[in-house]
Amino acid sequence: MKSPKLKKEKLDDTVEPEPEKTYEELVANVNAIAQPLASRKLTKRLYKCVKKAAKVKQIRRGVKEVQKFINKGEKGIVVLAGDTMPIDVYSHLPVLCEDNNLPYAYIPSKVDLGAAAGTKRPTCAILIKLHEEYKDSYTECLDEVQSLNHPV
Repeated sequence: MKSPKLKKEKLDDTVEPEPEKTYEELVANVNAIAQPLASRKLTKRLYKCVKKAAKVKQIRRGVKEVQKFINKGEKGIVVLAGDTMPIDVYSHLPVLCEDNNLPYAYIPSKVDLGAAAGTKRPTCAILIKLHEEYKDSYTECLDEVQSLNHPV
C-alpha cells in the first residue's frame, strides 16, 4: 500500500518572489500603539543585533515567552513588531516593560523580525539579552532605544 502522506508539489519557476517592501511601505501598515517606532537606521541595527543574539541563543521569542521572562526579572531590549493585528495580542507588553524599566521599541515588520530571529514564522515580540559576543552592537542599540521619545 502507498503511504498516506502526500508529496509536496514543486513550485513553478514562473512564480516570482514577492518584492521587498521599503521602510515607508512597511511603516504605512503599523498599528496605532506602535510608539516609539524605530527609525530606518535603528531598525537595521536591531535586526543585526537580533541575528547575532539568535546565533548564540540569547533571545526570547514570542509574546508568551517574552512576558514570562520579563516577569521573572530578565533584562534586555524588547523589540515589538508594529504591524501585529489584533493589537490586543501584545498591548500589555509596553506597560510591563515600563514597570520593569526595560527599553523597548517598535519595528515595522513582524515577518522581518521573525526572519532576523532565524525562523520562517513572523514574530511579534523579542527580548534581546546581553552577551559578550555582540556587546558593542547591543550597547549601541540600547542607547538609541533609550533615547527614543516614549509616549506618556
